[in-house]
Amino acid sequence: MKTLRIGTGAGYSGDRIEPAVELARDGQLDYLVFECLAERTIALAQQARRQDPAAGYDPMLEARMRAVLALAVRHQVRIVSNMGAANPVAAAQKTAEIARTLGLHGLKIAAVVGDDVLEVVRRGDYRLEESGATVASLGDRIVSANAYLGVEPIVEALRTSAQVVITGRAADPALFMAPLVHEFGWALDDWDRLGQATVAGHLLECAGQITGGYFADPGFKDVPGLARLGFPIGEVSDNGDVVIAKVPGSGGQVTAATCKEQLVYEIHDPRRYLQPDVVADFSQVTVEEIAPDRVRVSGGRGTPRTPTLKVSVAYTDGFIGDGQISYAGPGALERARLALEIVRERLVIIGLHSDELRFDLIGVDSLHGTALSGGAGAPYEVRARVAGRCASLAEARRIGNEVETLYTNGPAGGGGATHSVREVLAVQSVLLPREWVQTSVLVMEA
Repeated sequence: MKTLRIGTGAGYSGDRIEPAVELARDGQLDYLVFECLAERTIALAQQARRQDPAAGYDPMLEARMRAVLALAVRHQVRIVSNMGAANPVAAAQKTAEIARTLGLHGLKIAAVVGDDVLEVVRRGDYRLEESGATVASLGDRIVSANAYLGVEPIVEALRTSAQVVITGRAADPALFMAPLVHEFGWALDDWDRLGQATVAGHLLECAGQITGGYFADPGFKDVPGLARLGFPIGEVSDNGDVVIAKVPGSGGQVTAATCKEQLVYEIHDPRRYLQPDVVADFSQVTVEEIAPDRVRVSGGRGTPRTPTLKVSVAYTDGFIGDGQISYAGPGALERARLALEIVRERLVIIGLHSDELRFDLIGVDSLHGTALSGGAGAPYEVRARVAGRCASLAEARRIGNEVETLYTNGPAGGGGATHSVREVLAVQSVLLPREWVQTSVLVMEA
C-alpha cells in the first residue's frame, strides 16, 4: 500500500524554525507543510498590505524559506504553506527571489489566489454569525474578508509540478489533505476518505502540540526534551489512515494520549466537523500505539460538504489602553488592591469614556476571576493591571497614564510601570455561497 509522508514545519506564524529544518533534512518526507495563519493574523496582514502593496505575507516567510528550501530540493520534498496570508503572489515572488540567491534556478512556485472576497462581502448584506448583525452595520470599519478555501485550488497548483505551493486563507486541514487527494487520485466526493484525511490534517496542523508541547504538565504528564521538541510526521495510506510519528532522537513524544488531546482540540461537534471539502465525523475514530512514538489513527468518516464557505470578516473595533504596575514584599496584595481602587475612582473623576474596563491582579485573579482564585494564599509579589476598550486612541491612552501616576500618587513601593495602546481588530464570520468564491493559480520560476 502506498504511503505518503507529510511533516508539519510550523503550527502558527511565530513557530520555531529548527524542527522544520530537522524534518526537511532527516524526515524522509514527501511534503512539508507550514500552517501559519489564524483569523487575526490575516487581518493584520491585510493592514500591512494596505500600507505596502508588496507586503502582507507572513513575516517569517523569508527566514523559513532560507532555512529549508535548499534541503527540500535536495531531498525532493514539496512545500505547501499558507504563509501567503494577505498576499500569496508577493510571497511566491519573494520565495523565487530567495531560490535564486540560493542557486536553485528553475524552481517552480505556485500561488493560490481567490480567498480575498472583501468586495463580494461588501456588495451583499450578509448576517454576521456571531452577533446576528449585518455586514452593513460595520460601515467603513471592515479591514478584510477571507474565505476558507478547500483542497481544489491547492491540488490544481500541485498538478503544475510546482515544488512550492503558497496559499492565503485555506482551511488548516486542507493544506495536508490536498497532497493526499493529488497523490492518491481521490475523488472530491469520496466523503469517507476525505473525512479520514481531515482527521489526519487536524492531528498534524498544530505541529508541536501533538508531540507533547501543549500536552506537557509537570508531575502529571511529563514530556522529555521539550527544548528540542520534534514536530510531527504523518504517514498516510491511500485509505486515509495515518500513523503519527516524529524524527527519531528528537524531543517530545507521540502517544495515544497526545493524539487524543489534539483530536478533540477546537472541536465542537465531533460528528459534524465542518470543512470546505467535507463534513467530517470523528465519532468512530480509533487511536492505537503500535510502537514507541508511533500511533495509528483511523476510522474517520464524512458526509457531503456544505453549499457555503466560511468567511472571516475582520474590522476595527476601537482601542485598548493598558497600564500595569508591580508590588512586592509584605502587604503586596493589599497595596495592589488599593492601587486598582485608586485607578477605578480616578477614571470616574477624569470622565473616561469606555466600552469595557478590567481591573486585574496578575498572579491572583486575572485568569479565572475571584470566584475560583479567591481562596489562594497571598503572594509575595503581584502585578496590578487596568485595561479598557475605548472608541478613540486618545481616550484609551488615558487609562495607562493613570496607572503610571501611581508611582508617586498611590501605594508605597510600586515599580515597573508600563502602559500601551493598541487598535482592536475584531473578527466575525459570514457564510458565502461557494460558487461566489473564484480561485486561480499563478506559477512562476526562480
